[in-house]
Amino acid sequence: MGVVIRTAGEGDRGLVTRLLDAAFQDDPVSGWIFPGEAHRRRTHPLLMAAFFDVVLAEGRVDVTEDGTACALWLPVPADDGQADGGAEGDGAEDDGPARLRAAVDPDNERVETVARLTGGVHPAGRAHVYLWMIGVVPERQGEGLGTALMRPVLERCDREGLPAYLEASNARSRALYERLGFAVTGPAVVLPDGPLMWPMWREPRE
Repeated sequence: MGVVIRTAGEGDRGLVTRLLDAAFQDDPVSGWIFPGEAHRRRTHPLLMAAFFDVVLAEGRVDVTEDGTACALWLPVPADDGQADGGAEGDGAEDDGPARLRAAVDPDNERVETVARLTGGVHPAGRAHVYLWMIGVVPERQGEGLGTALMRPVLERCDREGLPAYLEASNARSRALYERLGFAVTGPAVVLPDGPLMWPMWREPRE
């Protein structure tokens, strides 16, 4: 039986937030942003909800019909390499990480640090599709749901000649992305005294 995928709407905010929270609670990057477990349990969902809001407004959220996996996609035009509020650019762009921190966890500078570091390495000058996040609930990981979510978008990228970009937050996801045609495109993002994030780029296939 195939995986049924639909496009999420505003009414799915709670579902997708809970899904992403469960998928990333034990992720190395989430653990670095919120090092205290009790605080992470309380605050991590707020960050996932903020991500959903941004992507729903500017891109697309795909979710499996059974609510166990989702992917957040953003279109990035050729003249914009700061899709997630990077460290460079005009004042409005530069304010994104600070606004995210203020909305989610004002006393936690790591929320802002991650956004600035990933934004600082985001490729510019060529239109592409950005996989902001993809999450699968822990009990369903390893079943191919992530691949099923990504494949239709990557096939469209191939048809339209569009590259795709993402940051891998752990070695397991990096291996999955490599199997789907992504390659590490530059030095890893090094979170201060924390884990690595690998920027990965995929050229469209003919």
